[in-house]
Amino acid sequence: MSEKFSPTLRIGDLSDFIAPSQACIVSLKGLKSSSSNPSANKPEVSTSNQQLKTEPVKISLKDCLACSGCVTSAETIMLEKQSLDEFLSNVNKGKPVIVSLSPQSRASLAVHFGISPLQVFKKLTTLFKSLGVKAVFDTSCSRDLALIETCNEFIAWYKKSQMNDDERCNTSLPMLSSACPGWICYAEKQLGSYILPYISSVKSPQQTIGAIVKNLICQQMDLRPDEVYHVTVMPCYDKKLEASRDDFVFQVESEAKASENEGIKITEVDSVLTSGEVLELIQLKGVDFKALEESPLDRMLTNVTEEGELYGVCGSSGGYAETVFRYAAKLLFGKEIKGPLDFRTIRNSDFREVTLEVEGKTVLKFALCYGFRNLQNIVRKIKIGKCDYHFLEIMACPSGCLNGGGQIKPKPGQSAKDLIQLLETVYMENVLVADPFSNPFVKRLYDEWLEQPGSEKAKRHMHTEYHPVVKSITAQLHNW
Repeated sequence: MSEKFSPTLRIGDLSDFIAPSQACIVSLKGLKSSSSNPSANKPEVSTSNQQLKTEPVKISLKDCLACSGCVTSAETIMLEKQSLDEFLSNVNKGKPVIVSLSPQSRASLAVHFGISPLQVFKKLTTLFKSLGVKAVFDTSCSRDLALIETCNEFIAWYKKSQMNDDERCNTSLPMLSSACPGWICYAEKQLGSYILPYISSVKSPQQTIGAIVKNLICQQMDLRPDEVYHVTVMPCYDKKLEASRDDFVFQVESEAKASENEGIKITEVDSVLTSGEVLELIQLKGVDFKALEESPLDRMLTNVTEEGELYGVCGSSGGYAETVFRYAAKLLFGKEIKGPLDFRTIRNSDFREVTLEVEGKTVLKFALCYGFRNLQNIVRKIKIGKCDYHFLEIMACPSGCLNGGGQIKPKPGQSAKDLIQLLETVYMENVLVADPFSNPFVKRLYDEWLEQPGSEKAKRHMHTEYHPVVKSITAQLHNW
């Protein structure tokens, strides 16, 4: 990372959790001059500690709050093992490289080049394989798997919440989605143990596909998981932070170390490239992307029908609230909902809710909660026991994942609002909206590997845990 927090920058100063409205100006290599500072056109945050201007601050990913500074802002993050150079280095070494593409990144590139997301998918397959990449997959498949696990988990939570207090097993509603690493980072480092029990244990689609690749696909491709370099393409810089979590490292037995009772440590996702970094790769290679040949897609783990449609869900941030709502309505109350859900705007466009009524009583109440201001309000209500929602889809970015900090920026003359609207339209091109439970690719994953939703295998590979984190760096920043 190239820059970090100024001691006078406070969370309260930020207009939103994710918006890069203020630049961090304390450099690990010393204070940069304004001419070389990529954020020089932004208002500087003054520092009251003169010592920090001359002495570098030593930090690690564990110290990161994922605020609007070095990790979530597209122009400042530089992680050695999460860079474009590192990706190219591994490709050039001849390592087996697998790339997994997110639908949000495909939409970002599609809008930039004026083509469809499916064309982007096929052209990126051509580009990556020309560099030496072994396979290119689709995280829409792992998203559907994560959605099924979340549906299964919610039903269990809901049923436990209906028990008497002495039988509840410490399970309470609302259930909070877990796919956004910026939200998870904030919850672990700022909210601590009182909020973590409410968060779904299901891994994000990124880490879900990481588990699939390293535990199943490597075996099917006759590759050792420790020799495969797995890269995801994501709309968000916080995904780099997520991939580096210790929770997403597992061990496999090693004959060479058997006598020492040690195994080989395997990282589910070895590196993350943002949409913007893939654009940089295209430009670096001098590729005329629109004219690039379209290659056949890898069928082993690609969410595309024989007719060339992408299996998808409504909701550009993964469709968690909508999918779980429909599933719960049908399974718990026998109500099959057809057509679009009636999400009502409550406070602003980033906070919308939907309810199900049975015999005049509200039995399900779900919400989409995007952006840090809305998030803070919900957290406050949960803390005082005044939150009446059953499930909340939480994303740190206003407008959700399509507006992630790693997405390609608006073109000259294009407003951010216009870009988001265009992304939302393009995101659904070539998409066959379908129930994740009917997805044949996901059914195959359960049949061949996970057995059934919520099984012991599914819990081992598709779920995780959260931990309150003490930040070592804040002790050094006196006015934090």
